[in-house]
Amino acid sequence: MGKKANIIAVAGKGGTGKTVIASLLLRFLAEDSRVLVIDADPAASLPSTLGVKVERTIGDIREEIASPSSVYFSEQMPTDVLIEYKIDEIMVNTPRFSLLVMGRSEGPGCYCLINDMLRYFIDRLASRYSTILIDCEAGLEHLSRRTTRDVDTMLVVSDATKRGIDTASSIKNLAASLHINFGQIFLVLNKVTESVRSILEPAVEASGLSLIGTVPEDENIRAFDLVGKPLIDLPEDSKAVVAVKGIYEKIVHLP
Repeated sequence: MGKKANIIAVAGKGGTGKTVIASLLLRFLAEDSRVLVIDADPAASLPSTLGVKVERTIGDIREEIASPSSVYFSEQMPTDVLIEYKIDEIMVNTPRFSLLVMGRSEGPGCYCLINDMLRYFIDRLASRYSTILIDCEAGLEHLSRRTTRDVDTMLVVSDATKRGIDTASSIKNLAASLHINFGQIFLVLNKVTESVRSILEPAVEASGLSLIGTVPEDENIRAFDLVGKPLIDLPEDSKAVVAVKGIYEKIVHLP
């Protein structure tokens, strides 16, 4: 058994810029390690921020295998072999990272056996990588179901509002109630302006989360989003890129 991969999860409610933070964090993680990125948010917006196209997801595999008319089983292709083949088939590999998109949740019916096998093969696949980055949905569904192993570092992203910070605190409490094991958990404040930073200090203090970094509003992100350019390719001196690099450096030097 090789060394366990370092697992980093990025969580937060929709609209906080969670996926932006994940894509910029990947930019630095991919510089010195082979990274598996798992988009566990059903909205699946991470591929566009990374500039890759995804044709099929884990959700599609689940539906195909659950439907006897979609897949023909045989002794030559038992279910476990079929799942492993299909996961490999939908993986997007680039020179910088590999990407696996979870896609939609289950439809009606029992998927327990399929989900167990999916978890097993994703874990086995993950052992090939030194770092795994997970862009979570706000409900932490995939983490609670142990889609991957324990999380080393969880970043909870909030926008620069007290309501957002309160929601981030709720996500922390949800993770604890679901018995998700994580080594360390931190708050990231996104879209911060100098005028609100001091106003939010009491809310950050009350959240029970350690603030690992703040990311300022960045006009380059709006410009890239307007024309659909991948955010992972933002200029090196962009304010958001500089801020996330600081967060990355703190993560890699965690004990």
